[in-house]
Amino acid sequence: MSQSYKELLQQREALEQAIAQARQNEISSAVAKIRELVAEYELTAQDVFPGRAAKSQAIKSPSKVAAKYRDSATGQTWTGRGKAPKWIEGKDRTPFIIA
Repeated sequence: MSQSYKELLQQREALEQAIAQARQNEISSAVAKIRELVAEYELTAQDVFPGRAAKSQAIKSPSKVAAKYRDSATGQTWTGRGKAPKWIEGKDRTPFIIA
């Protein structure tokens, strides 16, 4: 009654395929039920996933940073973040501060 290694591998492969098919069938059924409930109760993504929508909106709309320095000669501004522009690079920044 002992089975060979190859036979056991074939059984495992068949079982894995059956598991994958059963999982796909159950997922399809679950998605259909969910879609039905969403349509019936007119639910939104925010209703179903309240934390997700707020996070994705925060990523999409970063806040602007106010300019901290201004070049009086050209009117160009700089926030003080990132690489310094040529007009302020290597200079004392105090005279360029926007009050």
